[in-house]
Amino acid sequence: MKPLVIVYRKCSTCQKALKWLEENKIEYEERPIKEENPTVEELRKWHQKSGLPLKRFFNTSGNLYKELQLKDKLGTMSEEEQLKLLATDGMLVKRPLLVTEDYVCPGFKEADWKEHIL
Repeated sequence: MKPLVIVYRKCSTCQKALKWLEENKIEYEERPIKEENPTVEELRKWHQKSGLPLKRFFNTSGNLYKELQLKDKLGTMSEEEQLKLLATDGMLVKRPLLVTEDYVCPGFKEADWKEHIL
């Protein structure tokens, strides 16, 4: 199974991740996050697979995150409420999002990606 890489093409970190994949000759499936927002079910599955806190799936540097003042609100929201919120707009989701059969990583960390897909 090719890794799925969920990206926003205007994002410099996404561009860096895609360049790294190309340089390492890694075949992947690309999905545009703005046009194909992850569903609640996908996010729930990926969150469980990642073993990370759900907060790591939020794009905390994004404008929408700041506009909605989520820094102050996430702590009082249930996990289900957070998942539903993430599914409303791809710009809330940390990207790029790497999804493999047994691994999910929000954000581009070269060492992590190398460990799990090379």
